Amino acid sequence: MTAQLLDGRQIARKILTDLKGEVESLQALHHRLPFLLTVQVGLQPASDLFVRSQMKAAAGLGIGYRLERLNAAVSQQELIEKIGQWNRDREITGITIQFPLPPSLDARGISAGVDPKKDVEGIHPQHIGQAVFGWSRIGTCTSLAIMELLNATGADLYGKEAVIVGHSELIGKPVSLLLLDKFCTTTICHVATSDRGRLSEHVKRAEILVVAVGKARLIQGSWIRPGAIVIDVGTNLVDGQLQGDVEFEGALKAASFITPVPGGVGPVVVATLMRNTVEAFKLQVGSDPKGF
Repeated sequence: MTAQLLDGRQIARKILTDLKGEVESLQALHHRLPFLLTVQVGLQPASDLFVRSQMKAAAGLGIGYRLERLNAAVSQQELIEKIGQWNRDREITGITIQFPLPPSLDARGISAGVDPKKDVEGIHPQHIGQAVFGWSRIGTCTSLAIMELLNATGADLYGKEAVIVGHSELIGKPVSLLLLDKFCTTTICHVATSDRGRLSEHVKRAEILVVAVGKARLIQGSWIRPGAIVIDVGTNLVDGQLQGDVEFEGALKAASFITPVPGGVGPVVVATLMRNTVEAFKLQVGSDPKGF
């Protein structure tokens, strides 16, 4: 068996094409456009490609865009104050913070400081809490991208064994909620799973495997269950080459579907970020009888 590659670029193009018409309609109705502010703290080579992709996607949709680069030495209080200013800025309708942040900053506190109506990354506690009940209109971009990729396989997820490696607030936890909503039997693995020597055991029974750790080739190809759907979120720079968290060559021989790195999850994350930006704009213009 050779796995079918899940072409994230093709899926992203479809999402962006659908959004283009919606943005044009919103502009005609409200005489303004969504505006996305991306905040990058310190040098983040890993996120530079993502930022460039954001710029290109926003320009293609006609969405306003600004990149705010801050020194890595910025304090928690200074960043919170800046976020407060951006929350009050009526031109800015979407805010995304690039992670990871420097160790001196409390990422959870920063995320909670963004106005939930402008939080297009979908990581404000309000969005996460609403996701538990299936109410959230803005989910985390990566978890939504993962579901788009799974939908593209055409697989019936009902009752499937889903294993998520990585339990972050950005990916692991929110995607587990989305998979539970599809009635998957869902397991989350993390560092303690690995420390106990149980990681391969869980991975080997996964019919759906989502890996988001940031550790190149952590998951061996020999662990992949025949016919599994493998979503590799990892983006690791190794000897100048991008690699995922899954040993791709081995996994390719066993899986039914697999995301390549690059070209798999990344483009769809950018597209879901744009969709969240449009959704946040709609929440704001619908919240005031005067149009904002």
